[in-house]
Amino acid sequence: MIKIAITGGDGLVGSKIVEILKADENFDVGAILEREMDIANRNSVFNTLNGLNFDVFLHLAAYTNVDKAEIEKEKAWRINVEGTKNVFDAVHSLNKNFVYISTDFVFDGKMQNSPFFEDSEPKPISYYGLTKYEGEKIVQGKGTIIRISYPYRTKFGNKSDIVRNIKSSLEQCKSLSMVTNSLIVPTFVDDIAYALKKFLLSKKFYSKIFHLVGANAISPYECGKIIANAFDLDDSLIKPTTYEEYFKNKAKRPQFSDIKSKNNDFYKMGGFEDTIFKFKDEFK
Repeated sequence: MIKIAITGGDGLVGSKIVEILKADENFDVGAILEREMDIANRNSVFNTLNGLNFDVFLHLAAYTNVDKAEIEKEKAWRINVEGTKNVFDAVHSLNKNFVYISTDFVFDGKMQNSPFFEDSEPKPISYYGLTKYEGEKIVQGKGTIIRISYPYRTKFGNKSDIVRNIKSSLEQCKSLSMVTNSLIVPTFVDDIAYALKKFLLSKKFYSKIFHLVGANAISPYECGKIIANAFDLDDSLIKPTTYEEYFKNKAKRPQFSDIKSKNNDFYKMGGFEDTIFKFKDEFK
């Protein structure tokens, strides 16, 4: 049995990982909640982890508000960089395996650099992306880094995502402006969780980077159209706009975030047009 400790186990992605792993007798999962351990407090982290019995530590806790990170820089740095260092140092001191969940926002998203693989050079263009990359630098060469992109899932009350936001707006007959000249890779959270499970069962804890992302990149505009068609909603509510116009007063996002994997040879990730129907089935 593999004993797993996890931060962020009550989040959008983490809670699905906990659910999937707990359903498998090969895993014993213990989620460490924010109220139980302040990752930005080094003493709190070391005291908590020294009292735990685990084989692998999954670090998902993070500051993820891309726009607010430009304003709350100190808070984002404290959680994503100092917090990651505290947790990594504590796990490393116990000679345990460490898995860090990162993001496609570590890349610049420039067309000439796309697509982005595990060995592509990170060049973050937002403060959020910078803090996640600084977290990667703490782990790189000593633990596993897993990057994910635009995760979405069927039901999660605490936080919405790109797919449920679009679906909900269309159901309320709200008009949506969606970008045509950019690329994203929406990724079904279930795929991330099952891929991670397969990776953990392999017990090959390389000091390596993996991209666990959907099989294809699409524009946000295409994403909206696919969702509308899948749920028989009015796709005429989706109006085209440009990347430049949409993000004019927001934090920069990678424009052509076509993120792919060379290293994921253990689980086949679904494309958006396929996984949206799995998503639909779960709603029934």
